[in-house]
Order: sequence, then structure tokens, then C-alpha cells
Amino acid sequence: MAGVQSVTVDAEEGEVRLDRWFRRHFPQLTHGRLEKMLRKGEVRVDGKRAEAATRIAPGQVVRVPPIPDDAAPPPAPKPRAVSEMDAAFIQACVIYRDRDVLALNKPPGLAAQGGSGDIRHLGQFEEALMFERSQKPRLVHRLDRDTSGVLVLARTAPAAAALSRAFHGRAARKLYWAAVAGRPSPPRGTIHYGLVKAPGPRGEKMLCIPPDAVAATEGAKRATSDYAVIESAASRCAWVALRPITGRTHQLRAHMAEIGHPVIGDGKYGTNRQTNEGDGWGAQLGGGISRKLHLHARRLTIPHPTEDRLLTLTAPLPEHMARTWATFGWREADAPDDPWAD
Repeated sequence: MAGVQSVTVDAEEGEVRLDRWFRRHFPQLTHGRLEKMLRKGEVRVDGKRAEAATRIAPGQVVRVPPIPDDAAPPPAPKPRAVSEMDAAFIQACVIYRDRDVLALNKPPGLAAQGGSGDIRHLGQFEEALMFERSQKPRLVHRLDRDTSGVLVLARTAPAAAALSRAFHGRAARKLYWAAVAGRPSPPRGTIHYGLVKAPGPRGEKMLCIPPDAVAATEGAKRATSDYAVIESAASRCAWVALRPITGRTHQLRAHMAEIGHPVIGDGKYGTNRQTNEGDGWGAQLGGGISRKLHLHARRLTIPHPTEDRLLTLTAPLPEHMARTWATFGWREADAPDDPWAD
């Protein structure tokens, strides 16, 4: 049994509930035993009694009473280490790294989070993204599994909190590139359809709701997206810039399909142009154009979590989109910095 300890909350841990802090540092201590110690006043924060929900901050001192040896459960099996091949794969995706922020050019097909049916997800590679840190990086936003591009992770708890606030407060400016079926007209526009989750067991899919019907539709949320045509291949296909003003599930994909120009390769929202049938076909061009989703998070500008500056992150096109761009003679260098500027 260890004696009484006085532990200073580390600067990298940020603000956290006391019970979660104990779970992180003393995983062998059951919640019931911790609650008993709290009721007896054996646990103190800066010398004062505390509760499980008390939030502690960096620099505060936690009094940790003796923890009985019999509180320790059998040792958990050691998690499987990331293979050298997988480590090299995910580290090659890193496009930016400093002491607080890590950014990846997420490849298509890699889920940002694990879930039923997702074989490969980012969580399987987190150990290889720790670098000199002792903690795994934390995901602060998401991309669809088949969408590629800029994905940001925080390397410390304070950075995670600051970045999350930036995303939720819409301080993050996002720019996507897509190849879509047809050529939108007018070449610039704003889409205001609301979104609601479709009923049924066929997986997550969003339905578009006219703006004036959103308030009367249960579960519907307002959504706004800007689009701008950069180049086109006659009326067959267009390279468009997309700017999500809100951040709803599948927003850009659903919005572009709703105005008749689904993203190329979108099997969920695309439509077969010959049969006008939906799911399973996708908006496919044929002629050697990849059947993968052609949606890419090209650029993200966000306030740096600890420095007084904006952080602008840009991700090159994935291989299948780069081949499509080459087929149509589109050059990344020809894209305007702001497609909506006059």
C-alpha cells in the first residue's frame, strides 16, 4: 500500500473532473472506493474537500490517500503495438505538427472513429502519432470515412478544448474540393436545405428539407453550404469548391445531390444517370474515372490553440482525384485562393 501522495495536476491535462483524473492515474481504484474516500474527506484538492464532479485545473495539488494493494485488478493485456508498416503509413499522412497540434491528410477509406463495420480507423494508429508525447492525440472533429483531406488532432488536453471551441463556434474556415456530375448553374450559389436523418435500418443517411419546412419537421436542422464552380468538362463534370457554413452530417454530399449535381463516386447520395435509381450506383462517369468518392477537405484555417495566430493547413489531392484532375486537364495551381471573391 502506497502512502499519502500529493500530486500536482500537469499542464497538459487541462481542466478535468476529479473522478476522471483518478481513473487516468489510478486505474486500479474502483469508483465505489473513490467515492468512499471522498465522503471521508481523505481526498483533497488544494487542501479542500472535493467531490467526484469537482473540476481540477493545471497547478492544483491533489491529496491522494493510501490506496490498498487489493484494489488492483489483474493486469490488463498489453495492447497490440502498431506495426512498422502501419506506423510508416500513418506518419506519412502527417502534414503539420507542433507541440499542440497534429494534422493529417486523411486518406479515403480510413474512418476517423471506430464503429460497427469499420475495419480500419484512426484509433488503430494513434500510438504511432504520439511522437515525443506520452499521451495519444485527440480527435477534435470528423471527416466521413470516404472523404479525404485535412483532419486535425490535439496533442494536449488544453489544445483539444481550444480547438473544439473553435469548431463549435464556427471560427474554423473550411474549404472542400469536389468533382460533381454535370455543371451547376449558376456557377456560384448558396444551398439552404435543412437536413434530417432518414428513417430505416440502411445506415446513416440525411434527407434534405426545404428551408421553410425545417421548423415543422421533427429532428430537422438548418444547414447552409456555399458552392463555386472552378472548372468544368463541358456539361459532363465540374470541379467545385465547397464551403460548409454549418457542420451537419453528410451536409455537402446531400446538398449537392439535392440540386442535381451529386459528388462523383457517392454511392449513398448519387443517382445512376441511366436508370435514375439511387443507393448502390452512385454518380459514376465511367471512362476510367475512379468510382471512389471525389470529395476532399482541401484547406482548413483555424486559430492556433495556444499561439496568437491563424493556422492554415492544406492537403494535396488523393491519388484517385489527382488522376481525375489530370484526365480533365484541371490543375491545382489554377484554383483561386478564394473562389467566392469578385
